[in-house]
Amino acid sequence: LHVCDKNMEKMEKMEKMGRTSMTTHKLLAEVCYAAKYEGESIKHYSEKYDEQYPSSVSTFTMCTMLARSFADIGDIIRGKDLYRGNRKKNETKTEREKLEDNLRKIFGNIYEGLSTKNGAQTYYKGDKNNNFYQLREDWWTANRETVWKAITCNDDNKLSNASYFRATCSHVDGYSQYQTQNQCRCTKSSGANADKVPTYFDYVPQYLR
Repeated sequence: LHVCDKNMEKMEKMEKMGRTSMTTHKLLAEVCYAAKYEGESIKHYSEKYDEQYPSSVSTFTMCTMLARSFADIGDIIRGKDLYRGNRKKNETKTEREKLEDNLRKIFGNIYEGLSTKNGAQTYYKGDKNNNFYQLREDWWTANRETVWKAITCNDDNKLSNASYFRATCSHVDGYSQYQTQNQCRCTKSSGANADKVPTYFDYVPQYLR
């Protein structure tokens, strides 16, 4: 989780650089970049772990690690992350708390860009602290598939034959399910279910994962 926080902290730095007009598309691009880097970091640490504990090597391990980190990213985006980090000397807030403040600002900007004609602004109106939890929840639901593709990016081919530990991909017959066969993703031959996110860890409370 610490690695995940570090990879998303640069969004706080963007605010200092004057990039305050963050749209949903820009946010998605930044989150996907952080997710891709997170995936690369996990693959690197996983290789070291497998070398130290060769008996633990499994095609399921990598996908499970990525799924847990994916869920952590979802918690950060939605304001559900329980980890608050450590405060640096002479700082009043941790880097994680600064990131949360920045996410509130970002979703505030997204909220201001919503249409006032179809009731969207009324529906997503922030609470007294302007956390915009419902907007953040729906943003994650709409974009989680894209973020999963980013965290399972396989430029180095290290996710070849990587499978999720259980069958969660819907078969084209509409009745049965199968395990991911490659890159921790459902196969594209599954029609409407192509590239479905094979994990629901992001909907499991963090303290239970």
